[in-house]
Order: sequence, then structure tokens, then C-alpha cells
Amino acid sequence: MSFKRTPSHLKFVNKKRIIQCIKDCSPISRAEIAVKLGLSKPTVSQLVDELIYEKWVVEKGSGESSSQGGRRPIQLFFNERKAFIIGADIGGTNVKIVLCDLNGNILAETSFSTTTYLQSGLLKQMALETDRLITKNQIAKERILGMGVGIPGITQTKSGLVIEAPSLGWIQYPFIAEARRYFDFPIYVDNDVNAAALGEQWLGNAKNKRNVLFIAVGTGIGSGIILNNQLYRGASSAAGEIGYMVTNKDEMKREFKPIFHRYGYLESVAGGKSIGAHFTRAVQNDPEHALYEQAKSSELVGEEAFWFAKKGDILATAVIDEALEHLAYAIVNATSLLNPEIVILGGGVLHSAAYILPRIQEIVEPYLPSLVEITTSRLGENAGVLGAVSLFLREHESILNVHDEGDFL
Repeated sequence: MSFKRTPSHLKFVNKKRIIQCIKDCSPISRAEIAVKLGLSKPTVSQLVDELIYEKWVVEKGSGESSSQGGRRPIQLFFNERKAFIIGADIGGTNVKIVLCDLNGNILAETSFSTTTYLQSGLLKQMALETDRLITKNQIAKERILGMGVGIPGITQTKSGLVIEAPSLGWIQYPFIAEARRYFDFPIYVDNDVNAAALGEQWLGNAKNKRNVLFIAVGTGIGSGIILNNQLYRGASSAAGEIGYMVTNKDEMKREFKPIFHRYGYLESVAGGKSIGAHFTRAVQNDPEHALYEQAKSSELVGEEAFWFAKKGDILATAVIDEALEHLAYAIVNATSLLNPEIVILGGGVLHSAAYILPRIQEIVEPYLPSLVEITTSRLGENAGVLGAVSLFLREHESILNVHDEGDFL
């Protein structure tokens, strides 16, 4: 018999089940919990009393008589302010940090320039900013459960080692080991797009979905994959590197030159940097174009290409449509392999979602073996930080962690 089937472990699992039930279904009574979970009323009552004593749960209502003559049951609510979690999203441009309650409500946030502190002490600055958030909101440090962090690179969650993060210049960087010098609470780290996928499943458009493909389209392109309710990281923590997907074999027969060092094929033809570069070259060949003088002296950016495409500009439309075709082919390939319930697009692409989404759906639909919902991120710019909070809740062993029990099978 497995050691996990001891009475003490069974009690712990049942407390987890009860607290999750209260989180999902509150307000709810003890009797309703017993029915939903198939537990005896005495067991539920005892464990609920413990959860109330530990302040994970609060009860409201007096049990007074209802209009039908019976007594109203006392209602139970999850105490989302029992503790707090820090979420951090380290980007190539900015670091964003949020202070959240246990339901993912952002109570306070801050950000600072990544490049300003990358050489002089990024983790030290994160610690200073975190302390300011906690102090300003008058929260005792012992009520901070810990922190989740998203990093733009290949990251090992168990060891806390950043294998490679090109935009930060990190190679084999021991992030967790270094973080322990500045933080005295538990920290978990993962790829930033993996974190965003978790955030979208927790609070966004992938809520209640067990199979999710989240694609972040910005300067580069990456994806987070959730299969059967578990984040799929791959054999070397590099799963989801959709930016390396090849969507044109003829171009690959010629010498391939990535848009940035170590960038993949897809992000070199469909990422924001690529779109800007292609638009610049097109405009440079058209002296009559409104941006001709600007394109001669500096490279245009992807946002400008999208803006002009929305206005009907022929050059911009051609560049954008070419990039979207590549992205759509990648979605066809990934979706055919993974069979997700939903594909969510996030990142900088969100600023042009109304233009992009119909075009991608039109290209993708004829090629898919089965229909899939394709939409954009509900959490937007907060997907990364809220995903980092969700990462912490999933990885940290606590009464709130339901994923280590195989969904209570």
C-alpha cells in the first residue's frame, strides 16, 4: 500500500478538496459540500471547523429561519485575504511585479526598466520593489506565501536554472540560488509564456479548459502548452518553442539567417521585428510612400505596419498578410498535433487583434482535422504576472495545491 493512503494523508486530501469546493462554489453550506464531494457530514463539519480556525474559510449568516420555516444554513466563503502571493514577469524591456490575494486580485503593482538594472543587480532591485509593495499595503511579511516568476527563456522549474534567456544575456544562470540571497520566502520560476498559459487557464479565456495552446506573438514567438490539465515542459524544458517551427520548406533550402541571434524561423518571418524589417524594405522601394523618408533613415516597427494595414495601405497589407499566413500555418501544425480545446493569442499581437483574428481563422479552418476555438487573451498585459502567481499555487506544496493529487482521482 502506498504511504499516501495513510489516514493523515487522506485527511489532508479531504481538506484540500473541501477548500477547493468552497473556492469554486461559495457561498456553500456544509451539507452541500458533503453531497458534492461524497463525504460524510461529520467529516465535512470537522474539517470545515479546522479551516475556519486556520482562517482559510469564513462563515456568514446566522442560520435564522427562512420564509419556508426551516433554518437557513450557515454559508461558507473562501478567505482570499488569508495570505498573499507575489507575481513577477521579467521581460527584455521591463520587469513587472504584482501583489495578489489568493483569488488572483491584483492589490498593487510596480515595474522598472530591465536594462537599467540587468548589469547592476536585477534581483536586488526586484527585492527592493517587492518590499515596497508589501510595506505600502501594510501586509505582514509572514502572510506572503511566496513568489512566482516568469522569465523569457528556457527554464527548469525544479532546479530554478535558466538554461538560456537571450534577451537577458543569461546562460546557465542559477536564478533560484541567486534569488535566495534577497528573498526569504519560496520562489518558483518558469518560462514566461508557460506562465501566461497558466494565468489564462486560471482566470482568463481558458478557464475550465484542460487542453490549451497559448501563443505569445511579440518581437519573438513562443507558446505554452497545457495537456490534460498539466503544463507540458518537454524533455529539456524547451517544449512550446513554436518560434522555431518551419512554415516554408523552400526558404529553408536557401541559407537561413534569423532576425536575431538564436531566433527561430517562424519568429524571423512572423514576429514583430521581422514585420518591421520587411515593411521598411518595402517602403524604401516606394518613394511615394508616406513613410519613405523615415524608412531611409531608421527601421520601421511592426506597430506601424499594422496601423497602415488597417488604413488599407497596399505595402503594409502585403507584409502583414504574409506574416499572418506563416503564423496560421504554425497554428495548423501545432493544433493538428496537440488537439487543444482552445488556442489563445497573446503578446503584442493583442493591439491588432480585431485585424488579425479573422484572417488567421480564415486560413486555419480548412486545414484542421477538427474545429478549435481561436481567440485572444482576456488577461492581456497581466497574463504573465497572474500566470506567475498561478505557477506558485501549482508548484508550492500547500493546502491550496490541488494539482499534485492528480485532480483527486
